[in-house]
Parts: sequence; structure tokens; C-alpha cells
Amino acid sequence: MKSSHTRRLKLLTRRIFISLEKPIVVLLSIVTLSCSTVAPTSQIPKVSGAKNAQVQQGLHPDYIADPFEPWNRMVWAANQGLLVGFLHPTARAYRAICPPPIRGSIRNFARNLAYPGRLLNNIFQGRWRGAEDESLRFLCNTTAGVAGFLDVSTRWNIPKSDADFGQTFSRWGWKPHTFVMLPLLGPSDDMNAVGTLCDKATEPLNYFPPYGLVTPGTTYNNLSDQTEEGLRFISSETDSYAGAKALWTYASKDQAPDWTSNGAKDIPTLQSLGVIAARPKDPEFLAYGSNTGVRLPSTGRIMKFNYWMQPKHAPIVFIVPGLGSHRQSSHILSLAESIYQNGFSVVTTTGIFHPEFMENASTAALPGYPPTDCHDLLVELTEIEKLLGKKFPSRMGAKALVGASMGGFEALYLAAQEKNQLAGLLRFDRYVAIDTPVDLHEIDVPIDCYYNAPLKWPLDERQMRVNNTIHKAVKLSMMPPSSITPPPFDAAESQYLVGLSFRITLRDTIYFSQSRHHMGILQAPLLPFQREESYREIMDCSFGDYFSDFLEPYYQSIGIQSAQLIRQFNLRTHQEALRNQKKIRVIVNRNDFLLEKQDVFWLEKTFPPSHLKIFPDGGHMGNIASDDFQKELKESLSGLN
Repeated sequence: MKSSHTRRLKLLTRRIFISLEKPIVVLLSIVTLSCSTVAPTSQIPKVSGAKNAQVQQGLHPDYIADPFEPWNRMVWAANQGLLVGFLHPTARAYRAICPPPIRGSIRNFARNLAYPGRLLNNIFQGRWRGAEDESLRFLCNTTAGVAGFLDVSTRWNIPKSDADFGQTFSRWGWKPHTFVMLPLLGPSDDMNAVGTLCDKATEPLNYFPPYGLVTPGTTYNNLSDQTEEGLRFISSETDSYAGAKALWTYASKDQAPDWTSNGAKDIPTLQSLGVIAARPKDPEFLAYGSNTGVRLPSTGRIMKFNYWMQPKHAPIVFIVPGLGSHRQSSHILSLAESIYQNGFSVVTTTGIFHPEFMENASTAALPGYPPTDCHDLLVELTEIEKLLGKKFPSRMGAKALVGASMGGFEALYLAAQEKNQLAGLLRFDRYVAIDTPVDLHEIDVPIDCYYNAPLKWPLDERQMRVNNTIHKAVKLSMMPPSSITPPPFDAAESQYLVGLSFRITLRDTIYFSQSRHHMGILQAPLLPFQREESYREIMDCSFGDYFSDFLEPYYQSIGIQSAQLIRQFNLRTHQEALRNQKKIRVIVNRNDFLLEKQDVFWLEKTFPPSHLKIFPDGGHMGNIASDDFQKELKESLSGLN
């Protein structure tokens, strides 16, 4: 029998398509945990030219077959349109009118109505005790619970025994083989799609019009609490369809993964996974702000941003995220909420490697050259500041730029170039860099090595162990945090999860950039509704390949040579300007895998102790939800008015 955790996630993925996360976001829900042994980077297999198919064999996760991808993607697009155009705007009004206790009572009523299906499936599965418990629950809730609006059975400790036809078919031996995207209901597969139809057939009110309208009404009630998170997800994720399919592949598995983990642990990557703990404390925080856009003179396009203004005059903080992060990514909203609660107005923007920035703000065909990328970013921030200044002239105080990860590099680059920037562009009163890399040309080594970490496994076991690693992470994401200490990941597994996260970001960057400006490097067709073939090819491209095969040739074609590229990748190029810039604050972790020892030493030599905070651990972005980090972030912005 499936665990209740598995069933809950399956119900979410089947009925609430809008609440899914990108697969690696789910994987990163394994929070910061303590381990004892670090596997040094030198022990990770180093592979250059990652497009060698023989070397790469077994590194890509296996996902459920998707022969109907074009149709499925069209259905997914229609579902998203329904969310944006109807569910989200009406749900906000519905929640305002209908308070949580009433919505909870309606959920209880809906579950009570679905009793016949649970009874049948408990019987079909031979779960006689489950059938008895559900019958007793139905009797108690229908009578003492006033037609099921009150869940008195739970108060009386009568256990639930959820069961549906998908579960029954699985116990009878049906193995799902094909991914199916259902209209309105979202991700599914051949087995569960048939099961869903059978489930609907067991709901009694569907046979007595007009009472059949009760079921859509209760479904809407259940969805109403999920729309904010759903809209945030589909807005921020580059390819939410791919994420839904990947998550469904592993969340819908009946069998448990192999939890064995006997190898050495890697503290930096395990702690880095803790970034998922960084999310707004108030789930409605995003809704409290505003989502608007500004037309950029550099591209003529409208670039979206989010902002939260204090009611009175206050400093305003512009947050720039990392590699492929979006302005509504959970950890960015977490930073925004923390800064806003400390009395600052806040603006969140999208990272330069995200398609939203590439499409609307970038003047280059490819992201990755700091002078161009940072200038495009500064043009965007300038126009945002102008717009808000006109709208809230009395509320605009001092201006700060907070950058995280790659955004931290960009913050320091702009700080170094402040004296040389063109007139009319925004200048900041404070620059804060969080977990910034120092040399972008070197960080591809650990990232690509982490993705290749499974190469140390025997070839005949590799695919199975890759799949099991992801399976473990998904199952753990469905459990309370207290149940995952210590994490069941050895060094190769945690390194692979981090490497896979970066590789998926790179996949989306290459796919979108080549869709806009095809350089003839990829052989697979770039079709918007049929991406599997192109994704398979792109996933074999490492960050090293991105530099040598895409970035370097493109910039050489416009007169920028490799030496100049590499020079601008390194903050050491701007050491003197950074040392003389008194408005900089830097917060990093000593065990960040994107920082070599000499990088940390350079930071200590360049910035005074009062402007530099180095935490002993936390990996890369893994401790930004901690109280110590939040205190340091607040301190880094002190003195602004």
C-alpha cells in the first residue's frame, strides 16, 4: 500500500497542476544537515568535452515516456491559461469572501461525498480494515458532522484509508508507461488517467443534475488555496511542463527507493541543498506586492518586475538573483520579505540567464559577458527607479543593490564600474554581494564535475543509482524535515543533485538562446511543443562547452576575443576599484564550492573586515534562511535612509 505522503503528492500533481515545482526544486527540499566527511573535489571524475556520449552514459535521469508531447504541452498551456485568466483572479476574491474555516468545512464535505469510491477501492484491494474505517468515518461525519462539513471522525481518532482506482490498478499489476496531461486536472499517466475517470464515475451526485455542479464547486474550493503558489511557479519556471513530467515520474512510484548510503558525505553540497528552506514566512507575501513592467530603451520591450513599497519614505533595495533564478523564485521572495520587514522598500528582478531577461532586457544573443550583461541590467534598474520615482516621489530613499550568487558578482562588477558608467544611469548608495563567485571562468569546473560525479559508479549500475538518487530526494521532500536527519546521500549523490540543478538551468539557457539566435551548433530541431530530442542533446553540453562552443564563437564574431572574455570573468581584474569602493558589503561562506581557497583569501585582502562577513559553512546559498544570515543581511544595509 502506498504511504499517505506519496498519495498526498500524487493528488497534488493530478488535481492541482499549478502547484508543481521544477524537478530540481523538489530535489533541493533536502534541507541543511550535518555530516562528518568531505569528499574533496579532486576525487570527482573530471570530464572535459561533456558531449562524449559514451562518457555521459547513464547521467541523465529516466523520465516516463512522452510520445504525445506536442498534445500534452498544448493541454498544459491551456491549463496555465485557465489559471492565469480565471482561477487566480477569482480565487483571490473567493478567499476574501470565504474565510479559511468555511473553506475547510467545504473540503470536509467534498471528501465525505467521495466515500463510495474509497469504499470500493479498499474492497478491491482487500483492505477490509480500511473499508471498515472509511464506512465508520462516513457514518460519523454524515450524522454528527452535519453532512460531512465537520470532520468529527478525526477528532475521535478514526483513521483515514484513502484509496482510488489508480492505486487499485497499480496493486493489480498495471504499470504506467505513458505520460498524459489531462485538461483541468494536470499531470497523469495512462494508468492514473483511466483511474481518474473511474473515480469520477463513483461520485454519486454526478448522476443527479443539477447536483452534479457540487463537484466542480468543491474542486474550485480546494484549488483556491493553491493559486498564488501555482501562478508563482508557472511565472518563474522556464519550462514548468518538463518539471511536472519529471516530478510525476518519481512521485508516482509505488515502491520505496533504496535508502542505503554508506559512502562519505560532502558537507558543501549537502548544505547547499538547504536553499529550499528559504521561502517567505507569509505565503501571501507575493500577493501583497505589485507586479508590473517597464519599457526598456535598449530593447524596446517591456521587462516585468515585482515591488513592495513602504507606506512612508524609506530606502529602496533592488534584488538581483543568481544564474537562472526568477524575480518570484522562493529564495528571492524570502530575501525580499526579510528586507521589507526591516523597513525597506524592495524590488525583485530576474537573473540574466533566465529567458525573461534574455527576451526582454538583453541586447546580446547569449548571456555570459559581464560588461554587456551588467549594462543591460543597469538599464533595466534605471528605468524601474524612474518609474517608481514618478509614482512614489515622496517615498524613495537611498538606493541599494543586493545580488545573490551570480547577482552578487554583477553587484560587485557594477560597483567597480560606477565611476565609468554612462550619465543618466542609476547609482547606488550600497552594494551587497551574497555568495558571489570571484572567477566565472573557473566555476564551471566544480559544477561540471558534480554533474559527472556518478561516473565513479560502475556502468552497469549507474542509471539505476542516478534514478534512485532522484527517487530518494523526491520521497524525502514529502516528509517532515525532522525525518531526514542525517540525509541518506553520499558525496556522489549530493554532488549530482547540485550538478543536475545547474545543468537544467544551462539546458534552458541554451534552448532559449538558440531558439532566438540559432548558431547552427545544435543538430536537433528546436520545436516549442516537442522538446525531448533537443533537450537530450543540450543536456550533454557542459558549462565548459557553453563557453567554448557558444559564448566564445559568438563574441568573437562581434570582435571580442577569448582573452578579453576571460579577463572580464574575473573580479581580480577590478581589484583596485573594488578596494576603493566604500559602499560594498560582501557575505560569503568559506566552504562555498564556487570559491577556491585563493578566492576567499583575495576577498579578505580586498575588503576590510567591517565590509566582509565570512560564515564558516553553509555551502552555496544554503544558509540564507538562517537567523545568523538574516542578522548579517540587515547589518549590511544599515546606515541607509
